[in-house]
Parts: sequence; structure tokens; C-alpha cells
Amino acid sequence: MRLLIDVGNTSLKAVLWDNDQAQPADINNLPWLQITEVIYACVGRSDLLNDILTQAASNNITCFEAKVTKTLGDLVCAYEHVGNLGIDRWLALIAGFTLYPHKACIVVDAGTATTIDVLDNEGKHLGGWILPGLDLMTSSLTQNTQRVFDDGKTPFTNELGKNTPNGLKNGALVATIGAIEQAKLNLTAQKTEQAPQIIFAGGYGSLLQQQFAGSIFDSLLVMKGLNYWYELTETV
Repeated sequence: MRLLIDVGNTSLKAVLWDNDQAQPADINNLPWLQITEVIYACVGRSDLLNDILTQAASNNITCFEAKVTKTLGDLVCAYEHVGNLGIDRWLALIAGFTLYPHKACIVVDAGTATTIDVLDNEGKHLGGWILPGLDLMTSSLTQNTQRVFDDGKTPFTNELGKNTPNGLKNGALVATIGAIEQAKLNLTAQKTEQAPQIIFAGGYGSLLQQQFAGSIFDSLLVMKGLNYWYELTETV
């Protein structure tokens, strides 16, 4: 059984991975006698992660930190300086590459920031974009303009706004949708024959997934990528 840990910008998430299935992990009551290794990825700093790694060491369990590399098997990173690509984006790409082999993918992780990464059908990462997340888009406007406001109740919908709150919310949503559509055009320019698989993850991933027919939402995408990173690294 593996303990998979993803330390993001705002929280630490953990699951237990056993027989290709993810199980919820209670950080305060981990089954150390059953855990064989700890695999983790770290975007931000976390005292809780340090505590877990200390406990793992005391139980003689080996820990592996996921890192971005230029290649991983047939997967190729677009960044010249690979250390500048966020590990969460790399793991999401690994998951897309593994789950949909020989298929172009657009991977969207919609959290505090929204990241959009494009992968061709040969496993070549073509690059991507980093946008403010939906909440960050709206809060930046309400905090920096005098007459733009949010009522705290208006949902994000894909339609023209007829008042300030839904003009604000819907503008953020359609701007993000537009960026994803532009990513599709970038793949078209690559003469990709198949329609790409669009994969969403993150807190607003489900909302965005509803805007694209044939797309999927996978709440465990980064965790799956973390597990696949370990398995692919072990076989390289």
C-alpha cells in the first residue's frame, strides 16, 4: 500500500493507493504497518508533510519526492528549464499520458490558479498557460475597481450578464472557456487527426467540464499522476 501526498498552494491532500484503487487517508491515523512507501509532491511548504515524513522514517518506510524531468518514458516536457514547471502540472500530464495513450490531451486543473496544458498524441507536451482561477479573477476585480461588485450568491454561468455580479462571474467563466478553446486550436494547428481528450481536475473542474461535450472530470487526476510517476520512474 502506498501513501500518496499532494501538497498544494493551500492544502495537503493524501490518499492510500492499493491494487489500483485510491482510499481516503486519515492523516491522524495512518496504517503505517501496511504502508510500503510514501510518494509525495510539494508545491508549497508544509509542516504537516514534514511530520508525516518523520513518522515514515521512524517506521523505516522509504519516501520519494516527485520531480519534473525533461522526459519520462515517451512523455516529453516542453519547458527548457524543467524545474520551472509546477510539479502538479507535470503529474496531471503524466496521468493524461498514461490514461489516454496515443491520444492528444488538454489537461485543465482549475483551482486557485487555472492551468491548461496541451499534449499531442505522441506524448509531446506543447506547453500551456497559467490563468487566475475563477475566484481569483473575480476577487481581483472587486478589490481593484470601485464599481464592480459580487453579491456572493451569483453562480458562474455561460451566458451574457445582465447585472454586475453575473457580468463579473460569467466573464471569468467565459474567459477560461475561451482559453481552453484556444488550446484546441493549437492542437488543430499541429494537424492532430483525432479530437483531443479534455480532462478537468481541481475545485472548479466539474463546472468547466460541463461546458465541453466529451470531456471528463477526474478529482484524483494529480494523485493518479503521482502514482504513475513512481511506477514509470521505477521502470526507467
